[in-house]
Amino acid sequence: MSNPLLETHELPPFSAIQPDHVEPAISQLIDANRNHLQALLSSLQQPTWDNLVAPLEAQGDLLEQAWSPVSHLNAVCNNDALRTAYNNSLALLTEYGTEVSQNTELYNAYQKLADSEEYAQLTQAQKQAVDNALRDFRLGGVALDGEQKKRFGAIQKRLSELSTQFSNNVLDATQAWFKHFTDAEALAGLPESALAQAAQTAAQKQLSGYVVTLDFPSYLAVMMYADNRQLREEMYTAYVTRASADGKKADGSSAAQWDNSALITETLALRHELAQLLGFANYAERSLASKMAESTQQVLEFLNELAQKSRPLAERDIQALRDFAATQGCTDLQPWDMTYYSEKLRVEKYAISQEELRPYFPAERVINGMFDVVKRLYDIDIVQVAVFDSWHPDVRFYHIFKNGEKIASFYLDLFAREHKRGGAWMADCRVRRKTATGTQLPVAFLTCNFTPPVGDTPSLLTHDEVTTLFHEFGHGLHHMLTQIDVAAVSGINGVAWDAVELPSQFLENWCWEPEAIPLISGHYQTAEPLPQALLDKMLAAKNFQSGMQMVRQLEFSLFDFRLHAEYDPANPQDPQAVLDQVRREVAVVQAPAFNRFQNSFSHIFAGGYAAGYYSYKWAEVLSADAFSRFEEEGIFNAQTGESFLREILQQGGSKAPMELFINFRGREPSIEALLRHSGLGEAA
Repeated sequence: MSNPLLETHELPPFSAIQPDHVEPAISQLIDANRNHLQALLSSLQQPTWDNLVAPLEAQGDLLEQAWSPVSHLNAVCNNDALRTAYNNSLALLTEYGTEVSQNTELYNAYQKLADSEEYAQLTQAQKQAVDNALRDFRLGGVALDGEQKKRFGAIQKRLSELSTQFSNNVLDATQAWFKHFTDAEALAGLPESALAQAAQTAAQKQLSGYVVTLDFPSYLAVMMYADNRQLREEMYTAYVTRASADGKKADGSSAAQWDNSALITETLALRHELAQLLGFANYAERSLASKMAESTQQVLEFLNELAQKSRPLAERDIQALRDFAATQGCTDLQPWDMTYYSEKLRVEKYAISQEELRPYFPAERVINGMFDVVKRLYDIDIVQVAVFDSWHPDVRFYHIFKNGEKIASFYLDLFAREHKRGGAWMADCRVRRKTATGTQLPVAFLTCNFTPPVGDTPSLLTHDEVTTLFHEFGHGLHHMLTQIDVAAVSGINGVAWDAVELPSQFLENWCWEPEAIPLISGHYQTAEPLPQALLDKMLAAKNFQSGMQMVRQLEFSLFDFRLHAEYDPANPQDPQAVLDQVRREVAVVQAPAFNRFQNSFSHIFAGGYAAGYYSYKWAEVLSADAFSRFEEEGIFNAQTGESFLREILQQGGSKAPMELFINFRGREPSIEALLRHSGLGEAA
């Protein structure tokens, strides 16, 4: 039987990939890589780029080309057979990755190359790739002795299993709860768009009436608009107890089978042990070894300074909300009331609601307008491809051209559906690299979970969703516009994790610019751009509750960082106790005792942000300051756009992020722009 994962394809043959192809292909490719590495090292005398790094990159890319579509399908078309194949293959890959990172002979070959005269002749990107590899060997345990190496490998394997299980539990717990209504009375307050979506969800489950779920568009609509307070409380409780011992299924029975509590405890213990094996005091120190921030103290000072500046404004925000809710008859404001009364307060204060904006942001118009924005900034053309192999009818595929030449491609999967992981993300499908026959062009996966079209009504986005789309596209451009041909530092590869959010957060700024709004808005029935009166209100409301939003993000960041930095194996603190302590110091709204936010905090337990969630705020300093140059020179200034393209987007991970930032901005970053953009300038 032929196996599409073992064949050479320019793009993944999604329709041909079956779960039973996965494990045999990954196993065979790992064996081939292992044999290739052995043969290479046995014949190697004086390591050079061409006889060491280049052949390893080519061999590694074959494995990556097979694994990337499998990993993606597991996230967007999850089923039991694929999940099993994915889990088994991930275990093989983790084991192999540890084996390579602990290969002393390979490490010595890289060190020999770094010490040789040839190193000085390498390009900057090649030098950075060698330097990163040596760092990663050390972080991979190459210097450990036999027993320690074995333990390190066992920890890595177990952490990989825990991460996957955590993610699966969140997905299963989210899908297991829904609520069915035979008529719309219980959903009073929900706008037509949300009711239509609830009716469509019911029909997909072969039910009459309406169904609301814990998928975010459905959950948010209830929390923001449902007049039924009891329903809001029930839904809030279901959402914040997902993947916990208190979680519930649709029929009210326990969903404790997906409880992540024990996984969190084990993950934290193993991360700490792994960090100490490598000579770090804790996992937060280990996390920073490959990041822009220099010390745990620097990160904590940064977060605490922001908290200090934000909290007075956040306290004003919550008091204003309590006062307003009291005028509406709610004198005991609860967490399930916050979104509901916040939206009503926004409407009263600025005469604008998210729902009122939605008709002006049909997905098609936003996508085309976004392409127009980046054409003006970077002089690129984006063309949709009609015929391509896909995993779902909703998916689109595009090529990017610069000066008439194709430079990249991407898949766009916009809408929420069953068996698809929640959230929004960008992942690489192909990396730009030099091959024996030319240049392999980068390909990206861009995934969101927006409200799909309903009947004849197209998908209409909230302005929040518009900024999410721009955010993910910013990541995509970082990956796709790279001019670096060394895979290890091409696109997002090799970029310090606390700088990787710079291009994504940066692009969000155009969602708020009066010059850009006419490009990305157009009423779905009349094509009329967002009227000036609505735009003025939207801009006036931009920093509505920005203090509360800031301290909420700081709460997540401090919880994550302190959880890892303060871990004591002799007396492990309950994660809930750490979270409660952070909330007492930072939050202006205390969560109810049953809230188990940490049990679905996939970013840090299943998404690569462990002791790194602070990266969002860290990179926001960079992105706000980078954008301030456009504010000074013109938001569509072609020279400024070309400078950002040349100094940031095209460079990938080939240079230190601070060096790239200074090349673009002419100085080190300042926090002033972030405070100003967040409406915190007066609090500084």
